[in-house]
Amino acid sequence: MTLPWGVLGFYAALVVWIGMLVQSFRTGVWRTFILFGLGLTLFLNVRYLIEGVPAGAAFLIGIYDMIVNFGLSGTEQLKGLTTCPNNACTVWGDIYMQHSAWSASFYNRFANAPPTRTVMLYGHIIFNTTTFLLLHVQMFRPGGSSAWHKLIGRVTFASLTIALFCGGWLSSEFSSVPSYGGVWAQWGFYSMIALVYGTALMGVVAIRSGDAEAHRVWMWRFAGSMWGAFWGYRVILLVLDPILRYTDGWTFLIPSWVSVPAGILIAEAIRVRRDRRSSAFGRGVVPAE
Repeated sequence: MTLPWGVLGFYAALVVWIGMLVQSFRTGVWRTFILFGLGLTLFLNVRYLIEGVPAGAAFLIGIYDMIVNFGLSGTEQLKGLTTCPNNACTVWGDIYMQHSAWSASFYNRFANAPPTRTVMLYGHIIFNTTTFLLLHVQMFRPGGSSAWHKLIGRVTFASLTIALFCGGWLSSEFSSVPSYGGVWAQWGFYSMIALVYGTALMGVVAIRSGDAEAHRVWMWRFAGSMWGAFWGYRVILLVLDPILRYTDGWTFLIPSWVSVPAGILIAEAIRVRRDRRSSAFGRGVVPAE
């Protein structure tokens, strides 16, 4: 069969991105790392719109198949692994016949999904991606009282509201999916939604109260929550998949409670470090770089 070069290319890009991460921690300049990450986000999300949900899901599952099958002969019957009909849930053909239970459930839930579920996923992908992009426009070009900054801010918040409504609707079904972690995963995703929306809402309240500094701080935390919800969740999943392949439900469940708080804490640490460096050099507070 033809190798899934898209998946292999993604891993190559991931190695480059890790190098950028190390460099960013050393220099305190994050623009290149962030822009590269936004490009990878589009690479993963836009394919759902172009190829359809099943194909997009199969590509995502293909990324995890490499890790979860590492060191296995392919015949082990582990609690956290399963198969899918005709092995259609992966881009690896017959190379990897076993997949994480959560990933097979993800594919099966959308391969023959009711229209509403598919619409909600598309809504979540489109508006979440839009929010993710626009919030960085705001952070790279903080506008103060600029009319454009205010307009983009309102569009970002409206887009976020729609994205999280769709995400909440999808999460409401998780209690009936044991491989996701059942009701605990459902409430884990509700907590993600609450933290993401809460940090954004606090930023809105701050600026409407005339407190520009508090607004800036809360927008950093909001950005961290978004990074945690998207990339933090996927990275933790990537790490846990081979470790917890002997269990069922925990791999998908744990990141739902951990990823967003971790993202907020990391963003806060970066902001504080940048502010201290800026003050030390007498430049005051600077925009995200």
